[in-house]
Amino acid sequence: MKEASKAIEQTVDQHVKFLSDLTEEVFSAKRTPGKWSPKEIIGHLIDSAQNNIQRFVRGQYEDTPRIVYSQDDWVRLQAYQQSEKLELIRLWVLINRQVCRILVTMDPANYEKKCNTGKATEELHTLAFLAKDYHAHMVHHLNQLKERIKNKE
Repeated sequence: MKEASKAIEQTVDQHVKFLSDLTEEVFSAKRTPGKWSPKEIIGHLIDSAQNNIQRFVRGQYEDTPRIVYSQDDWVRLQAYQQSEKLELIRLWVLINRQVCRILVTMDPANYEKKCNTGKATEELHTLAFLAKDYHAHMVHHLNQLKERIKNKE
């Protein structure tokens, strides 16, 4: 878990300046209706962190908690598109610091405990897997965002 925490921390640190340097216009731009703007992508990563915090905490003391979320509803209902850019970036940084704090202090005896992340069917994953997957998910969306902005230039 310490490795996953370090990877998350490094990824966040490597992307803060890039995100902060984006203009409000670029950060708010939607390529097409129905697709997320960069603001909403960062909002989605915040939502992912919130749900994974639930998994990492509840997964340590509950017997196989089921924690799923509807990502489009979360993004829409949290109104990320109307959020202030730097406030959103700060929230993303801070919530990831909390994720890292949880992972670093997790008792190794809990690494193999499982959560159900399945919406329609049961999908059991260990907390160790979820930590690595959380980081991979973050990297995927940040790379997607960078590629989108690069191709727009």
